Amino acid sequence: MFRALWIAASGMQAQKLNIDVISNNLANVNTNGFKRSRADFQDLLYETLKPAGVASSAGTQSPTGIQLGQGTRPVATQKIFLQGSYQQTQSELDTAIEGDGFFQVLQPNGDVAYTRAGSFKIDSDGRIVTSDGFVMEPEISIPSDSTSISIGTDGTVSVLQAGETEPSEIGTIQLAKFINPAGLHSIGRNLYLSSAASGDAITGTGGENGFGTITQGYLEMSNVSVVDEMVNMITAQRAYEINSKVIQASDEMLQMTNNIKR
Repeated sequence: MFRALWIAASGMQAQKLNIDVISNNLANVNTNGFKRSRADFQDLLYETLKPAGVASSAGTQSPTGIQLGQGTRPVATQKIFLQGSYQQTQSELDTAIEGDGFFQVLQPNGDVAYTRAGSFKIDSDGRIVTSDGFVMEPEISIPSDSTSISIGTDGTVSVLQAGETEPSEIGTIQLAKFINPAGLHSIGRNLYLSSAASGDAITGTGGENGFGTITQGYLEMSNVSVVDEMVNMITAQRAYEINSKVIQASDEMLQMTNNIKR
């Protein structure tokens, strides 16, 4: 009975973390480029009371043993990098990646971060930056006399300047991808950092060598499904509830044991 208390407690702690993950998914249902997370669990150590295969009589063996599990624990929270839906904005600097790849931005400390959120702006120096002012890598500057901006599917950025009849190319948006994107380190602000688990970034041009294409005037929305998250939340809530009932039942059994002498 004491064992059951600890086992059920581990189940409640695991479902509490599960609810935390689900709540973060739902909180970011309208966050551009957000990728939902999933909590993964594994069972704990087992106490072997009777090994399988022990002799039960002369010439016979027990086909199964007796093992008691010690509960569960969270082992990972994994980002699910499925494609989100697209929203047309018609803004010249809004871009979405159709397929594999990340935009690259330069942080103030000089480190390169990666994002799927393509809601870019222009700063006072004409550079293409994120909403937090992080400069796109490689840096692309828009001339001050530009009247329109065009971004091709391969990331080629062209501008039409005042007094000109033909657009001129000013740079190319390079994409990055990873062998294991689920191993990227999330730092908030729609940004990821590479890690030993994700591997080093592989850079390239949109539409080539497995990279996705870039679409101008669109934003990739969150890949969170509200219906799926609500179902997951109900499941987690019921699992939490049933584990609490196990604790209650174990407590009642202990109470009965203590009252035997009475």
